[in-house]
Amino acid sequence: MEATTTRPGRWLWLTTVAIAGAGFALLVARPIHAQEAPRLKTESPYFFVKSDDPAVDQLPLKSTDVDVKVSGVIADVTVTQTYRNEGTRAIEARYVFPGSTRAAVNGLNVRLADRLITAQIREKQQARIDYDAARKEGKTAALLEQHLPNVFQMNVANILPGDEVKVELRYTELLVPQAGNYQFVFPTVVGPRYNSPQSAQKDAKWVAQPTLRAGVAPDTAFRMKLALDTPLVIKEIRSATHAIDIRKSSEDQHAEVVLARSAAPANDRDFVLDWRLAGEKIESGLMLYRGQGDNPENFFLAMVEPPKSVAASTVSPRDYIFVVDISGSMHGFPLDTAKVLLERLIGGLRPSDTFNVMLFSGSNRMLSPQSVPASRANIEQALATIKNYAGGGSTELIPALKRVYAEPKAENVSRTVVVVTDGYVTVEREAFELVRKNLSKANVFAFGIGSSVNRHLMEGLARAGMGEPFIITDPVQAPEQAARFRRMVESPVLTNVKASFGGLEVYDVEPQAMPDVLGERPVIVFGKWRGEAKGRVVIQGQDAEGPFRQELAIDGKTRQDAAALRSLWARHRIASLSDQESLEGGDAFKQRITDLGLRYGLLTQYTSFIAVDKVVRNPAPQAATSVDQPQPLPKGVGETALGQGAALGAEVPSTPEPETLGAIAVALSMLAMLRRRFRRHDARRFTA
Repeated sequence: MEATTTRPGRWLWLTTVAIAGAGFALLVARPIHAQEAPRLKTESPYFFVKSDDPAVDQLPLKSTDVDVKVSGVIADVTVTQTYRNEGTRAIEARYVFPGSTRAAVNGLNVRLADRLITAQIREKQQARIDYDAARKEGKTAALLEQHLPNVFQMNVANILPGDEVKVELRYTELLVPQAGNYQFVFPTVVGPRYNSPQSAQKDAKWVAQPTLRAGVAPDTAFRMKLALDTPLVIKEIRSATHAIDIRKSSEDQHAEVVLARSAAPANDRDFVLDWRLAGEKIESGLMLYRGQGDNPENFFLAMVEPPKSVAASTVSPRDYIFVVDISGSMHGFPLDTAKVLLERLIGGLRPSDTFNVMLFSGSNRMLSPQSVPASRANIEQALATIKNYAGGGSTELIPALKRVYAEPKAENVSRTVVVVTDGYVTVEREAFELVRKNLSKANVFAFGIGSSVNRHLMEGLARAGMGEPFIITDPVQAPEQAARFRRMVESPVLTNVKASFGGLEVYDVEPQAMPDVLGERPVIVFGKWRGEAKGRVVIQGQDAEGPFRQELAIDGKTRQDAAALRSLWARHRIASLSDQESLEGGDAFKQRITDLGLRYGLLTQYTSFIAVDKVVRNPAPQAATSVDQPQPLPKGVGETALGQGAALGAEVPSTPEPETLGAIAVALSMLAMLRRRFRRHDARRFTA
């Protein structure tokens, strides 16, 4: 009798232990594709802790000054970083900083007291060798390297106590208007990257940047001034990211913009300036540059405004998969904004469309086993589920994309993948290759959300997926960007685009194949030309109303002094080769990219700028120490973004993955059910 009464209790006890053990295992483990070995401090961002050694200046970067001159659609930018050693030991300063994804970096100067040192472009490994040699010899030297198209590193060796070193970086950028709006973006901070073991960057030391704690303002002055010169009257100037002061000229074709005084830091988020010109049309046209010297090269740039978007009368049903990042760096403002965006995106689907939502962090899950019709009930259920999630965990983008491409779809249905993330990963190259190889299955649109988005990832995903990038730095922009997305996916504005040239001998034209035009971006064609500057550039295609054709005439009145075209053409060609390299893998295009960088004096992934002072200034260079200038956390990003690296290498606890929480909830529900059954069984036995 006693054995009979204790058997259910023993069975419940054993079941409880088993389920509890399974729940604990789920809590501390992750799915196989997302498992991570403990990482060293050198492999991931970590919180900055100032050294106790008063002899070493741990914060040598004192200020950054940005001087921008915009003429038409070309921006010339000079960035001056001022380093000062306020300690008593010689130091080497190392600073990882962001850059524009479209910048053609073409110059570097170092000012040391009354001396000006002009940097030279070198093959990357040779530049590193020359820099290390100068550092060991006690010479002051500066090395500028590109890790990614939007991530650079400055090393300045042998800064003596009391020294002030000014490093001037110069670049040129083409500003492509969109829907009549011109925009200049200056990134100020590199967000902390989740370094996946699958990444080609997994051993890159730049990823291990020191980061200030949340709420700690950067101890670095940041100043910016812009001068705008436009061919038409400036109608409006605004910045959604920073408070600015504006001074216009009497004719309203020139304006000067500076940052307004503020107690809040200005260099913890992208600076974005927007302006519009009078009239509805953009300033289409042709720019020429006639080269100088013994073997001159001549360059041209044609910019043609596309036709306006026309809503298609009949649009085929589409399947949408929204891939939403809910990792630790998305916690707070980015994920809250993503939810608002998804309400607009999913809520705007047509009843004939189907959709699904994937949530990913260290692991991933689909909200439905397969895509479901965009009915009001399904949309509301999806949005209600998404609202329950907060950011936590790592950012395994590649497994998420692979699962999306493995999802079956009907042959007659076109699929669009929409990626929503801040882009704080190091798997850019792997992601671009994956998207391009699966282009026949889906096109890709990328929404970057945050104050300092990884624009290289967002733009690269969209370029590889024949889509368009969208950047949202403020929640109020979500409805506008969602509406723009809807206009784009209804139908391309211009298809079968071709460029031809009458009477002008051209070669090395970029892009080599013209993509379909989405939205209201102009058609851009770069190239070189020989002989006389005469003839015409013809852009043809198909728009919603039939054949499209525009001509740009070339005659003696066309200016030929746009010297920036030389760097801009080379930068565009390098970007095209880099895209192809990402697609094919390896470094098959390394030599061609290197040759372009050396020939046109541009910073690339294979070329660097090196400046070396001829004077040996530090008699004991072996006693110098290296310091890494810390970055602030981007505005709106919490400390969960550094979930895998903290001060002194300690771990920062992160929120369990969604699947882990779900599994634990299921386990607890089963325990409760078993207890209720046992009590009912025990009550019946007692009554009997």
